Amino acid sequence: MKTLFHHAPRGGWPVPPAANGPHITVSTSPSERPGASGAPAVPSVTPFPAAPTAAAADVSAGVSWADPQREQLCAAWLAGLASQHGLRADTLRPASADASFRRYLRLDTTAGAPLIVMDAPPAQEDCRPFVHVAGLLARAGLKVPEVLAWDEANGFMLLPDLGNTTYLAALGGLDTTTPAGLKQVDGLYHDALDTLVRLQVGGATAQAELPPYDRALMTRELQLFPDWYVARHCGVTLTAEQQKVLDESFEHILRVCLAQPMGLVHRDFHSRNLMVQPDQPGTAKAPARPGVLDFQDAVWGPLSYDLVSLLRDAYVDWDEAVQIDWAVRYWERARKAGVPLSDDFGNFWRDVEWMGLQRHLKVLGIFCRLNYRDGKAQYLDDLPRVWRQAHHVASRYSVLRPLSRLLEDLGGVAVQFGYTF
Repeated sequence: MKTLFHHAPRGGWPVPPAANGPHITVSTSPSERPGASGAPAVPSVTPFPAAPTAAAADVSAGVSWADPQREQLCAAWLAGLASQHGLRADTLRPASADASFRRYLRLDTTAGAPLIVMDAPPAQEDCRPFVHVAGLLARAGLKVPEVLAWDEANGFMLLPDLGNTTYLAALGGLDTTTPAGLKQVDGLYHDALDTLVRLQVGGATAQAELPPYDRALMTRELQLFPDWYVARHCGVTLTAEQQKVLDESFEHILRVCLAQPMGLVHRDFHSRNLMVQPDQPGTAKAPARPGVLDFQDAVWGPLSYDLVSLLRDAYVDWDEAVQIDWAVRYWERARKAGVPLSDDFGNFWRDVEWMGLQRHLKVLGIFCRLNYRDGKAQYLDDLPRVWRQAHHVASRYSVLRPLSRLLEDLGGVAVQFGYTF
């Protein structure tokens, strides 16, 4: 049984100070965690790894194909584009995979700049939302991959390469105990928040072009928590009383989230989907634009969703004081730009927390599904962080305390409280 000790003042929960700068914990894979040598941890995922050296130029053999016919289709398609885009097909190599059936390949060009090939089997992936949302975000001024060529029938796409370094990778390489490191972090997040405001302002009239993030969709997402985290991962069958707690908690969450101001929602706006660009970080007066990926699931929904995805990332921990500082800056800039947020920051932060709770519960289920259904066990490494984020919010609001106790029961956690007089 694990124990969490909460030391709270009688007057309530304060915003914790950032005594020595922001606290950061970056997700790592088991093989990349600090070892006996004391080597620093390195983030476990970079979507588009760096290009190989010249000595390793012929790496096409590194691309594995479960379906030989699909390999032939891809080769024929690239051959037809070779002269127009200067493709060097013999350099085709893996770039990344994500939590879906899509994967990304990189290949060099005669012009020097590499390109990305999206491999998205049509039976599992529909690329039309990607193309549509890419257009929406590009018109809003975001740096997103331009579709250079698209084989819609077979699910191949040629895209620009937005670089080798995700925010997650960059954060893992910064020393946040130094002023220089803190300045870099703050600059990167300032750029990301500016990009989020651009997204929301540019997408203000896009409601008719996007699926609604409505009660039905939010409920389906929440159901992932009991289906995959509770039943499959924890091996627990809820009692009637526990099921009542969960149902009532879901209803509270849905009511708060659906009452929030709505707009264009990226739906995965976090450190693994933001790519550091050469001109980053920018300045307060002239923010730079990170590359933005994985936007194909965009919806019309609560405007707090993307902010909490960034500040309470499933892969990075920040002290709450730092989260609030960034949230205030976003809130002020967004309201000035015409984004319809509450004019009271306390109410706005409440919206952010409750929307985050909906996301955290969903992600607990998704990460377990990725492990048990799809064989992607690495996502289980991040369950403790997401659990803490969900428990943090559930224990803060009295109406959600039964949910916090249910989380403790499921996680085998005993919580002790201390009070300062």
